[in-house]
Amino acid sequence: MAYASALLRDPARTYREIDLAGRTAAADGPALVQLLYEELTQALRVAAWAADRRQFATRSERVTRATSILFALEANLDFEKGGDVSRILARFYAGCRRQVVDASIGTDGAPFLAVAAELEEIAGAWKQARAA
Repeated sequence: MAYASALLRDPARTYREIDLAGRTAAADGPALVQLLYEELTQALRVAAWAADRRQFATRSERVTRATSILFALEANLDFEKGGDVSRILARFYAGCRRQVVDASIGTDGAPFLAVAAELEEIAGAWKQARAA
């Protein structure tokens, strides 16, 4: 029944959540990280769009999603196995969170897009590493 009531309120969001649940159900660890990067950059792009159009509720929702994903990425770093790479990524994720939170105060979407672009570089490298 929860899906039915949610579907009536926001069908597009409900379908996105169902799609994400389906994609994560069969994903292994590296595939989940890739999905997180995709969801993160999407959230930041929507936050930028919403900021530019002064749609504060949407911006806030997407900022919350983005910061949650950044926390999840950082929390799942393996500092013993990852060594310096994990430490660098932890600092990078913390910096991204700071930029996102700072950008959430204003009405300019550009900072969100800048963070998304930085993350897309990392996501691209991650995707290449998985393919190798």
